[in-house]
Amino acid sequence: MTSDWWRGSVTYQVYPRSFQDDDGDGVGDLAGITRRLPYLADLGVDAVWLSPVFRSPMKDMGYDVSDYRDIDPVFGTLADFDRLVARAHGLGLKVIIDQVISHSSDQHPLFIESRKSRTGPKADWYVWADPRPDGSPPNNWLAIFGGGAWTWGARRHQYYLHNFLASQPDFNFHNPEVQQYHLDNMAFWLDRGVDGFRLDTVNFYFHDALLRDDAADYRVKARPENNPYNMQYHLFSKNQPENLAFLQRMRAMVDRYEARMLVGEMGESHHAIRMMGEYTTGGRLHQCYSFEMLGPDFSAAHFRKQIEAFFPGAAGGWPCWAFSNHDVTRHVTRWSRHGASREGLAKQMAALLLSFQGSVCLYQGEELGQTETELTFEELTDPAGINFWPEEKGRDGCRTPMAWERDQPNAGFSTAGKTWLPMRPAQAAVAVDTQGEGSVRAFYQAMLRFRKESDDLRAGETRFLDLPEPLLGFRRGVATACVFNLSPAPAELDWEGGSLAIGLNAALRADRLTLGPNGFAILRTA
Repeated sequence: MTSDWWRGSVTYQVYPRSFQDDDGDGVGDLAGITRRLPYLADLGVDAVWLSPVFRSPMKDMGYDVSDYRDIDPVFGTLADFDRLVARAHGLGLKVIIDQVISHSSDQHPLFIESRKSRTGPKADWYVWADPRPDGSPPNNWLAIFGGGAWTWGARRHQYYLHNFLASQPDFNFHNPEVQQYHLDNMAFWLDRGVDGFRLDTVNFYFHDALLRDDAADYRVKARPENNPYNMQYHLFSKNQPENLAFLQRMRAMVDRYEARMLVGEMGESHHAIRMMGEYTTGGRLHQCYSFEMLGPDFSAAHFRKQIEAFFPGAAGGWPCWAFSNHDVTRHVTRWSRHGASREGLAKQMAALLLSFQGSVCLYQGEELGQTETELTFEELTDPAGINFWPEEKGRDGCRTPMAWERDQPNAGFSTAGKTWLPMRPAQAAVAVDTQGEGSVRAFYQAMLRFRKESDDLRAGETRFLDLPEPLLGFRRGVATACVFNLSPAPAELDWEGGSLAIGLNAALRADRLTLGPNGFAILRTA
């Protein structure tokens, strides 16, 4: 593949704790992922993204790193990682790894050193600030997982910043040594052969040096949010202009290696699409994704708005679209009321996502039409679910183990008596070995092959058709049109010319396109 292999590519996200357990401890591991890589190659994706596998106390399941250059023993060793990369490359798959650099674990040696005193060699490697005269935190910033974003450090007589858990202190990126430290760590993995990085919370690196208060959200709320973090407009705790210059430094370092790629997670609820464009132009990230298509909104107007909002303001920029990941309710469950059947909705959403202009990320189990797992409070591991239960059930429901063989213990994920999260019958029922001809997985394979063979779908520009809800239609490139009925009720429209290339509950007869419940048609127009 060429140096811009990522443009129009399809990446498959593996959540390592839940993909395949080969050592029988109930937690997935690198050896298990390596054994299952032929499955991904057969599916037809271009790359695999691994959520964090670095050493970590696992307070936030690996998104709290204590050593950026080693593998956590629960997943294996550096040698296991090297074998995974070699096997993936042998199968024609790229390997992308998570980089969580806005913050570390409070057990990282750098933070242990930083919290000792105000004058030590690492004193300003994290964000520390004096209290107000009344002893309260320096400003009103809130943490995403609940409560204030500041925790008292008794030895320094100062507060430290954490946008997430108190055990996830934020690095001080205003310190050039911190920037270089993370660039050097990334180079370590590039030298081991990784093909790119997924950058966690890429807009959180810098904070306002003046520590100004965040404003109230300008979108007035009728009642308090479940999570008060969403009641602020985060003008100063993130999204700072210094971020852009650092990303240029990062891009310049990555560009010293052949055919490598950066994709950023845009953790922003106000101007995410605009910022995606800003972050992927001017020699910064190769691509970026946001949560705009990972929420409850489901309409032709919503999907159209995201794509139309990105490209005009991002000359040379490139998006990455996804419907599910490890942080949100699985989309087949999230949008279930819009589907006549689970399978029908799953297939339609596969066709929709894989026909969008941009790159695409699939989440493990999505290709099975997998649904959200119902868990009890006692089974939760996610701090978000524990803190906000029961109004918000957290992210564990989308992180349960991959189902491989329906009738095997734990559906083939593990031989352990108990797995880190449970395997429910509803999830085992759609295991890989049940996915025969006509299944959701078979459709994903066909649609991935169709996209790979279509210059229009991989790289063609988008021109939307003016159709009424619930119909979404657009042309891609020079000779492809896509029409979707986003409804469990049938619909039809006038259509002149062309032929049906791939579809579901679709018929083209006598200049009339008929779409059944959750029907869609991808048509050749020339």
